[in-house]
Amino acid sequence: MSKKDAKYSKRRLRSSYFTTLVSITLVLLMLGVLGLIILHAKKLSDHVKENIGIRIMMKEGTREAEIIQLQKTLDATAYVKSTEYITKEKAAEEMKTDLGEDFISFLGFNPLPPSIDLRLKADFTTVKSIEIIEKELLGNPGVKEIFYQKSLVQAINKNLKRISLILLGFSGLLLLIAVALINNTIRLSVYSKRFIIRSMQLVGATQTFIRRPFIFKGIFQGIYGAFVAIVLIVVIIYFSIKELPELIELQDINLFIMLFSLIILCGIFISWFSTYFAIRKYLRMQTDDLYY
Repeated sequence: MSKKDAKYSKRRLRSSYFTTLVSITLVLLMLGVLGLIILHAKKLSDHVKENIGIRIMMKEGTREAEIIQLQKTLDATAYVKSTEYITKEKAAEEMKTDLGEDFISFLGFNPLPPSIDLRLKADFTTVKSIEIIEKELLGNPGVKEIFYQKSLVQAINKNLKRISLILLGFSGLLLLIAVALINNTIRLSVYSKRFIIRSMQLVGATQTFIRRPFIFKGIFQGIYGAFVAIVLIVVIIYFSIKELPELIELQDINLFIMLFSLIILCGIFISWFSTYFAIRKYLRMQTDDLYY
């Protein structure tokens, strides 16, 4: 082989490696962005659920010490996210702000009872769970009634469930597309080396010996692609937060660690899987078939 042919062959191999790496990176970036959306959708849905307001109206004449004791009891339960004690005076101020006028001056007294604003944890914001909690709270002698918008709770849970199913279906479809794209890219890369594989077989190399460097190379490509994809995702997150500062409240380092770990594992597994079966195909292929 002349120097010119050797340089051309080397350039083609380098180009093939670079193309495979770029393809893997783009596919993993696509999967990572989808994972980011899903994780943020979960955090956002939890945030929405945990801001559903439930107001516990206390009976007139209930002592403040009893209300504070009830609040402390609620804070200690597994289903409560947070509580806030609303005094008669604070309730009057809120009503005055909403109405835009001083209704106490008109009535001559404050008719509003003290209350406790309750926020539940996301897992307990279903109508069934709230009804159980409501029944339990109404058993307290100081509680007059529980107020919450049942239709709003139903609508939120219904819509969030629908969105989750759509995202799940889209994720499954995208994962299949991602596997297919990486698989085809690696198959094309291995196809360009099919005669090298045949030459190694002819000199007596075992299948394991032939397969090993290709698989290691495929795994490293998956790792490199995953790291580049992670860097690009971090850049996307940075600029997203810069444009929408409110998103910083939804960030969770543990979720990012889990997402980035999954991207790396996906890159390694899909690259290994695709390389293994692509090599297997050409190891079993007859010499005449290599020309087609």
